[in-house]
Amino acid sequence: MRVKATGLAVLTVSALCLTAACGSSGGGDGKGSGSARGGTPASAAGRTKLQRAALEQGDVPGYQVSADTTAQGQGRPQADRGRCQPLADVMGDRPSPKARETVNRGLGSQRRLGLAVAASLSDYARPDAEKLIKDLRAALAGCTGFRAELGGTSSVYRQVRARPYRVGGDESVSWSATSTQVNVDTPVHIVVVRQGPTIVRFMTINLGAPVEGRAQPLVEVPREVADKQLAKVREVLG
Repeated sequence: MRVKATGLAVLTVSALCLTAACGSSGGGDGKGSGSARGGTPASAAGRTKLQRAALEQGDVPGYQVSADTTAQGQGRPQADRGRCQPLADVMGDRPSPKARETVNRGLGSQRRLGLAVAASLSDYARPDAEKLIKDLRAALAGCTGFRAELGGTSSVYRQVRARPYRVGGDESVSWSATSTQVNVDTPVHIVVVRQGPTIVRFMTINLGAPVEGRAQPLVEVPREVADKQLAKVREVLG
């Protein structure tokens, strides 16, 4: 599936600039690379396990799955407010600097034009994974909006609020926001799940062109994507 992104926000994990989301060429076979920076580097065995647990083409009917084969959009966004930094971190190529290894996937809906989903798996020391969820909840309690900058490009996030979303895992946090870049508003839905020491992150946006005079409709992480990814995490990582 090819979707042209216009006014795409800084929020993107690199997976949202893969074939499924931005129309770059690629086979989308799901055999992608991960990224390890900071902290203790993950072992080759750890990377392989994350890749085995990540979504592959054919796992979710109706979606094209692309592997993390590009370096586009990578980095750590910087928030203009310290209390909002955990939320900005999640918009980068890994959920937080403590991630030892991250594998990203991009999914494009073949049934709903423009719907793009980023799904990532990150390996953490368990205390760091638990702290990430705690920090996100605290940030949501004290941050309703912020500006984030990455690579000289900035986006404004408004209407940041916690949002109920029932999902598996040991614990989770979900929120929605409206990202504004170049006068284009883009609704975003983010879900972060902890399964043991593994952090599973989902982000959904609609890259379709908005109808003139109408606001973009709210988006939600598709249940079929979240359920399948978490099932694979339990099966492969335990």
